[in-house]
Amino acid sequence: MNVASGRPETNQQIRLDGISGAIDIHYDIWGIPHIRARSTDDLFFANGYAHAADRLWQMDAARRRALGRFAAWAGKEALSSDVLMRRLGLETVSKADYAALSPETRRMCERYCEGVNAWIASGHLSAEYTLLGEKPELWEGWHCVLVMRQRGILMGSLWFKLWRAAAFARTGRDYLHLLRYEDGGVERFVVPQERSENRWSISLEQLAPAIEGLMKLFPQDATGGGSNNWAVDARHSTTGMPIVAGDPHRTYEIPGMYAQIHLTCDSFDVLGLSVPGVPGFPHFAHNKEMAWCVTHAFADIHDLYVEDFSGLSDGAYRTEKGTERAQHHHETIEVRGNEDVQIDVWSTRHGPLILGSPADGTGIALKSVQLQPGDRSLDCLLPMLTASNVTEFYDMMGPWGLIDHNLVSADRKGNIGVLVRAHIPERDRLNGWLPVPGWTGEHEWRGMIPFERSPREENPTSGIIVTANNRTVPDDWPDYICTDCHPATRAKRIRTRLENETPFAPSDMLSILHDDVSAPAAEIAEKLRKVTPKSDAARRLLSILSGWQGDMAPNKLAPTAYIAVRQQMTRILARVSDLAGVADTEISRLPPGVSPLTHLWWALPDQLRRNDVSLLDGLTWDDVLSDAIETVAQDFNLQAWGDAHRPVFRHPLAGAFPDHAQALAPSSQYVGGDGDCVLATGALPQSGATSMYGPVAKYIWNLADWDSSSWVVFHGASGDPASPHYRDQNERWAHGEQVPAYYSRESVEANSARHLVLQPSKA
Repeated sequence: MNVASGRPETNQQIRLDGISGAIDIHYDIWGIPHIRARSTDDLFFANGYAHAADRLWQMDAARRRALGRFAAWAGKEALSSDVLMRRLGLETVSKADYAALSPETRRMCERYCEGVNAWIASGHLSAEYTLLGEKPELWEGWHCVLVMRQRGILMGSLWFKLWRAAAFARTGRDYLHLLRYEDGGVERFVVPQERSENRWSISLEQLAPAIEGLMKLFPQDATGGGSNNWAVDARHSTTGMPIVAGDPHRTYEIPGMYAQIHLTCDSFDVLGLSVPGVPGFPHFAHNKEMAWCVTHAFADIHDLYVEDFSGLSDGAYRTEKGTERAQHHHETIEVRGNEDVQIDVWSTRHGPLILGSPADGTGIALKSVQLQPGDRSLDCLLPMLTASNVTEFYDMMGPWGLIDHNLVSADRKGNIGVLVRAHIPERDRLNGWLPVPGWTGEHEWRGMIPFERSPREENPTSGIIVTANNRTVPDDWPDYICTDCHPATRAKRIRTRLENETPFAPSDMLSILHDDVSAPAAEIAEKLRKVTPKSDAARRLLSILSGWQGDMAPNKLAPTAYIAVRQQMTRILARVSDLAGVADTEISRLPPGVSPLTHLWWALPDQLRRNDVSLLDGLTWDDVLSDAIETVAQDFNLQAWGDAHRPVFRHPLAGAFPDHAQALAPSSQYVGGDGDCVLATGALPQSGATSMYGPVAKYIWNLADWDSSSWVVFHGASGDPASPHYRDQNERWAHGEQVPAYYSRESVEANSARHLVLQPSKA
């Protein structure tokens, strides 16, 4: 494929309708746009214009995914996701949200879309449009809400509940408590920062109502991450002011989720990682006075209700007051290279049916904060740009509810803080474990936890704030916040380093972002070294682990051996527990899928640590360790971890256009780390050693000198495969380095590699 560049790379002036004054866009040597306009109206126009210039196809793909129209481009591999999105009805709820936004926010979105449409009118389109033989549809303001919703849709608790529901048919009620991600030995909390303790687990008696609901789904004879961020105050900084750093973890979606951009006007001056399709900076940025960043909080914002249609007709289902009738309509999905697909869409009082139907007699309805109309999250975006201190910043977050975050911030007055930014339902904590009966009325929402009760902490006594998808609050917190989260391993490692290596210069944060020590790896390797090998091959394999302390360095062989053995242990656990069969259930086929190997990978260290053999069907953990070592040793590929773990990036159109797959996706350098490290370049147990997700961006905000802040994304600033900036940051990203985040006008202009001026059509 001859990939022609869609964007001119020279200095130039362009005259455009729709702007009132000149707009300067300086692109630095990494292709990052630094935009300066006088008015906010012109600036948001330029925000949309610059996003479209670099990321239009990505924005278009996100819009189509949210609307359930992506299979028309990507073919059958996108069909199951399109079916789910049609059932969720994101178009309707996003339009309702947009109508609820303030006039100022709607104006921001409108101006952004006018800029996007101005770029579309220029005719400069990336290679994807040529392959598809398509042209982009124009952008409307509500699309900004739609894309923001799509970027975090259904993250979190939904999949843990579906996993346990699917596993219930195999394990029965006695072992559901073993199917959670491990806690790393002890929980570490976001609020309060200094507290840690053993976690709470539900009793079988408390689970009884939910199990009653699951019995409607399964016949009786059938039953048997992420991200890091942190802030330190002046006591831990060599600069005399706070430092903020972190990295969002996601699958390596091509193009990457975040676009680096700098927006300046008479009212504000903000630099950060933006979401193409959305104006402003919802997640990671700094203005003149403060910086902010997020991690996923794993708040429980999704509930699943088992609906009982049995013995009823015409879509009727049971409630505590009798029966109600489910809403129903048909949808047609276009699939590239195939016939159109017709689907039925059903919805009950709780929400859309995502599994089952009235004809099946039962179904699972999803009630999610993300599907409640009237969300005003985007009303936060404008005030964030001009916030001047941590307290003021958090006070303005009440409208935010699209996705739950640990929102960490710091200001130049020396304050640091963390807020769980989310809308979380008030209801029984039983809802956090399994789908619950939809016909009793006992598991309904009682409204939302008031914003004033959101977990929040400012200026902890330690002067350190760390969040890494660990548990948000202790179990004695007055409100139920969450059941599931990631292990506290990364949070504990970051905090240990921040406490023991203080004070830090901003550049010192690079080593923490690139920290490749895995506590579970060290723990499991110690147990492996105690196994008596039965073969010469196993003896050679164990010798590789001799003296290894769990550092997942790219030049070492031990990490490759450890991952191979742990993955084999996970397969053994899945097989002997009969949980491997969960992969074949209807629940597990709900996109993107509920993988038993993934969930058991995360549950395994805790069961091994406590020597809990409940799921081993008569085996011991010594048996599992020995079997895994002997199996792996017979066919072990002696390869350095960096080579084995090297990411393979795949463009969303690779399946539809396999001959062009290599040209569409950037290649990657080797990487270290794994899912248990601060450098969370995780592999999936069903996919071997290849890194499938990781830090898609990294940043260090230096509040003492914004010009010495730095950042990096995992491939490049551009989403255009033809651009020289499509892949030029990957080497720095992989090697733990960053690029400058130029901020002052002097710094921006001194480091400008290309200057574009947008001029009004009419002088």
